[in-house]
Amino acid sequence: MLKISTLMLLTFIALVDPAYAEPDPSSHIDSGNTAWMIVASALVMLMTPGLGLFYSGMVGSNNAVATIMHSYMKLCLISLIWLLCGYSLAFGPSVGGFIGNLDLVGFKGVGLSSDHLESNIPHILFATFQGLFAVITTAIITGSFAERVKLGPILVFSTIWVIVVYAPVAHWVWGGGWIEQLGALDFAGGAVVHINSGVAGLVAALYLGSRKKTSGNKINSAPHNLPLSILGGALLWFGWFGFNAGSALAADELAGLAFANTNTAAAAGAIGWYVLENINNKRATSLGIISGSVAGLVAITPAAGFVTPVSALIIGLGGGFICYWSVCVLKPRMGYDDSLDAFGIHGIGGIWGAVATGIFATNSVNSGATNGLLYGNPSLVLIQIASIVAVICYSAILTYCILLAVEKFVSIRVSENEEKEGLDISQHGERGYKFNINNTIE
Repeated sequence: MLKISTLMLLTFIALVDPAYAEPDPSSHIDSGNTAWMIVASALVMLMTPGLGLFYSGMVGSNNAVATIMHSYMKLCLISLIWLLCGYSLAFGPSVGGFIGNLDLVGFKGVGLSSDHLESNIPHILFATFQGLFAVITTAIITGSFAERVKLGPILVFSTIWVIVVYAPVAHWVWGGGWIEQLGALDFAGGAVVHINSGVAGLVAALYLGSRKKTSGNKINSAPHNLPLSILGGALLWFGWFGFNAGSALAADELAGLAFANTNTAAAAGAIGWYVLENINNKRATSLGIISGSVAGLVAITPAAGFVTPVSALIIGLGGGFICYWSVCVLKPRMGYDDSLDAFGIHGIGGIWGAVATGIFATNSVNSGATNGLLYGNPSLVLIQIASIVAVICYSAILTYCILLAVEKFVSIRVSENEEKEGLDISQHGERGYKFNINNTIE
């Protein structure tokens, strides 16, 4: 068996040809841009464990480890899937505008020069940067069904999902696919990352059903460690600078604009949520404020390099308002158990951000942008809406099909007893916290 496995590995290595030629002298690599993109990639990587901390503090103490492990394992697994085939399917030469071909499998031909890229950074750095977007997209989904699923089956689901859902959508929008050709704008992932993951999360939450009710007729969903969630939210804000400003692919004025817009929208989103929470509940919560900042970050993502800072303020504020409504009004009315509001913040916030891009985009700040509604071009809003509808339908249908397929072979959801015990013990045999006889943390 070992000989067969070794032979298969050597055959794969020979097929993908990992040897790199010397960089093409005619392909100028800018050291400053390369340095910035290495930093930006590291910031995006930090977002995934930051998301894990954000999610972990929001669940019960008996699910803290299991929740953060969902995010951490996505960082490990999806990084490899991206190398093996994800990047090629997303950014390889287009097959009918729908998906990339397999020319770049195993990063074959993804070398040290800039190759066919418009940017003057190493191709392999661009590929790695994009892979970290795929990582956090799959991690976001897990927030919708936290506290009730097994890790192994979810890793199987995530592997299939990133290949058949994320990679095609990324190709549509960024890889020369039909949405890019249509003229839709998505600077850093409003549709590719947030709408895509938010819709997938909602479908998964509906498919798997609600958590078990533990207190009367209610689900015990109180956060167990708010400082942990606040730390995670702060790391998301920090990492988002790499997410948005890094999407300029250069250390230039466009990156500076995206950086400023990102910070502005995050602050405005927090203020928006704070205002509505005070109006409705007569007090503001720390979880609400940090959720508002994440909503603002989500909303500005597709528009970060296409709008002015004042527009970013409006978009972020709108994100805080709209996501507050989706989490605190829509979800209770509809009765679905989106555990950590992946759909309510990422799905709804991403939809608002994509529409807002169609309203506020201006080529006065980015010559590559198309003017939006506010600048005399209402057709951009229609194009943005068309792209939103396409991503929602595709993500919803394919996510449901993947869940059905995985469920044919293995149960995704834990048993009722395992759920009551908590996933930390029932799935991992460990605890996030150790308590003494007086029920206080040692």
